[in-house]
Amino acid sequence: MSRFSRGVFIVWVVLRYGLDELVLTSFEKPWLHLIARVVSVGRKLDAPRGQRLREALERLGPIFVKFGQVLSTRRDLMPVDIADELAKLQDRVPPFSSALAVATIERALRKPLAEIFVSFDQVPVASASIAQVHFAVVKDREGRQRDVAVKVLRPGMLAAINKDLNLMRVMAGWVESLSADGKRLKPREVVAEFDKYLHDELDLIKEASSAAQLRRNMQDLNLVLIPEMLWDFCTTEVLVMERMVGVPISQVQRLREAGVDIPKLARDGVTLFFTQVFRDGFFHADMHPGNIQVSLDPKTFGRYISLDFGIVGTLTEVDKEYLAQNFAAFFRRDYKRVAELHIESGWVPAATRVDELEAAVRAVCEPYFDRPLKEISLGMVLMRLFQTSRRFHVEIQPQLVLLQKTLLNIEGLGRELDPELDLWATAKPFLEKWMLEQVGPQKLIEQLKAQAPRYAQLLPELPLLLHHFLQRKGSQTDEVTLELLAEQRRTNRLLQALVAAVIGFAMGMIVMQFVVRARLF
Repeated sequence: MSRFSRGVFIVWVVLRYGLDELVLTSFEKPWLHLIARVVSVGRKLDAPRGQRLREALERLGPIFVKFGQVLSTRRDLMPVDIADELAKLQDRVPPFSSALAVATIERALRKPLAEIFVSFDQVPVASASIAQVHFAVVKDREGRQRDVAVKVLRPGMLAAINKDLNLMRVMAGWVESLSADGKRLKPREVVAEFDKYLHDELDLIKEASSAAQLRRNMQDLNLVLIPEMLWDFCTTEVLVMERMVGVPISQVQRLREAGVDIPKLARDGVTLFFTQVFRDGFFHADMHPGNIQVSLDPKTFGRYISLDFGIVGTLTEVDKEYLAQNFAAFFRRDYKRVAELHIESGWVPAATRVDELEAAVRAVCEPYFDRPLKEISLGMVLMRLFQTSRRFHVEIQPQLVLLQKTLLNIEGLGRELDPELDLWATAKPFLEKWMLEQVGPQKLIEQLKAQAPRYAQLLPELPLLLHHFLQRKGSQTDEVTLELLAEQRRTNRLLQALVAAVIGFAMGMIVMQFVVRARLF
């Protein structure tokens, strides 16, 4: 299909499903309304607007389905009814032919299929818009046969994606120029975010790297299994990983019959998420039931199995502090602090009145406190805060939107497993530990260790630098000398603090040993 004919088809679908009425409610050009109605004569708009949008995206094909899934995460921009409907979109498409999959594998790995795999299942076990998965057996470097899953990128995806993205950019420009509502929805920014998201998914090496990082991070937790990547067989188009065997998390009755402790499974899921967020700042951001299984193997019984690492989220220390303090302030009902955090983060204009923002936050949060803590949704609280912040011209950071979407997934999964799950009771220890690490003596020692190499290089050079600068003339000499002396004083203070910290730590350890011995004896 040519770009022109594809564009005509998209416009026809938009009009047929009444999306012109949905998006451009504030048309300032009546003649456009008239043209739309004439072109789409006979259309019915009885269905809710969210349902019509979902059906239209499904009619337009896999790339638009994927776009709708991304839109569903932008609850800071989308009305709730539309976001909820878009969340129902399923990224399931018919598989492409096995011959194309084999051709892609042989081209990417530069070997015939028989030289790569001991056996290869021609029938795919899963298929989505970006890639499909086959099971196979491979020999590793030690000559051992290993069961693997082979993810193969759908052929021609880059060209198809770029073609539809170009059309989306044109449509986004129309929406912005023709409607005041369109400008508020920031369609160009959403399309740009989708562009990055899709191109990241097209690089399977990036997905494999994310999986390897999560595997290292989670290794000591003993709550989740993440497949090992077989790097000798990974390229941008083909990903070969350890095959995982488990029961889909959605089959709760089967898990219960197998003897899995379902309430513990729910708590473990929340623990996993908050560990990834507040300890590592690196989290699996696509934790819907299709990507989660549970192991029934006796060696790893009851552990989660995570799959599909095309979408991961990262948080900086600033992001983590913002989240931890917001949640903590929320549960203290300290709405003024929540408002101050928004301003301190720089996401609200500095001129914003704290009392106005505080009142808006109170209106969002206060209704939740009429419910038991176990009924409070942290994801919904975060979403409401984002929606409220929009009134104050906040630019919500993409990583926080991704976090909020994942948190909603985790909460939904956890409460489906155990309706009595108290999410706050599970999350609170992570927040308290993180806050202690940020302000406690351990943080000071870590900072001193981090800066020690810098000062170790600077100190021996100070006398020579001081000598050279003292030879300069006039006021410049005085100014530089004062700067150097000030730097030396700061260095001395830092060294004194370091010595005091070390001595204090040593004394504390000695006292602790005496206390332990006294209790033992």
